Amino acid sequence: MQLGTRWAAGAEPPASVPAALRSAIAEVESRLAGSLTPSKDHWTLTWLEGRPLAELDAGWEVLLTASGDVIARPFED
Repeated sequence: MQLGTRWAAGAEPPASVPAALRSAIAEVESRLAGSLTPSKDHWTLTWLEGRPLAELDAGWEVLLTASGDVIARPFED
């Protein structure tokens, strides 16, 4: 079982965030730099079918696909 975690946007991701996701998380934060508020916007790391999924309160997700690709995209409703 893998536990998730939560951290403020713009802060260093915790050690439990896989290296594969870190550059995509930084890219999303760079795109949204003017609109993120660390006291309000947070990332949440969860695990879906054994793969990491980081969701930003501001409406983005960064995930690792079954084939090993990293995808950063706005949420799909």
